[in-house]
Amino acid sequence: MARLYVLMGKSASGKDTIYHRLLGDAGLGLKPVVSYTTRPRREGEEDGREYYFVDVERMQELKQAGKIIEHRVYRTVYGEWHYFTADDGQIERTGQQDYLMIDTLAGYQQLREFFGQKAVVPLYIEVEDGLRLSRALERERAQEQPKYEEMCRRFLADASDFSQENLEAAGIGIGYANENLEDCVRKLTQTIKLEKSPS
Repeated sequence: MARLYVLMGKSASGKDTIYHRLLGDAGLGLKPVVSYTTRPRREGEEDGREYYFVDVERMQELKQAGKIIEHRVYRTVYGEWHYFTADDGQIERTGQQDYLMIDTLAGYQQLREFFGQKAVVPLYIEVEDGLRLSRALERERAQEQPKYEEMCRRFLADASDFSQENLEAAGIGIGYANENLEDCVRKLTQTIKLEKSPS
């Protein structure tokens, strides 16, 4: 059975780095799933790599065609930013190919409803808040036009979005601490290999 591994965590928890490390492990055989967003591209991002960057009109076209699997909207200091996963042929529901994507807790729950609980595996990354904040600040400073106000909004929203209550409601009882990247990647790799092993 094909599985979709969903990597999630609060902002600046290291998801992007871990995502590329797991995809780069040929032994895991994971294929990336790229989500869509209407937010502006950050410096260094490429269309089709981090996200497919689309406008609201394109999102509405996909919605009207019944192609949106899960959708979230954030009311940022710069306006509404939409994030969504589309049924665009990236995921083959039959066969043995496994997939990896980054999403939110709410997105994970919608994916699980669409594909079925057994087909969607959560990988929740945890990082101490002080460390996350320093990472987020460092990342924002590197941008040509830093958006500090939006960074703070996201940081505070994460506390609510990834509350213990919400994690438990989503059936997530285990997290992977990313205080040491190598240790975190090793534990995630072990989990994926275990999931892929015949029972």
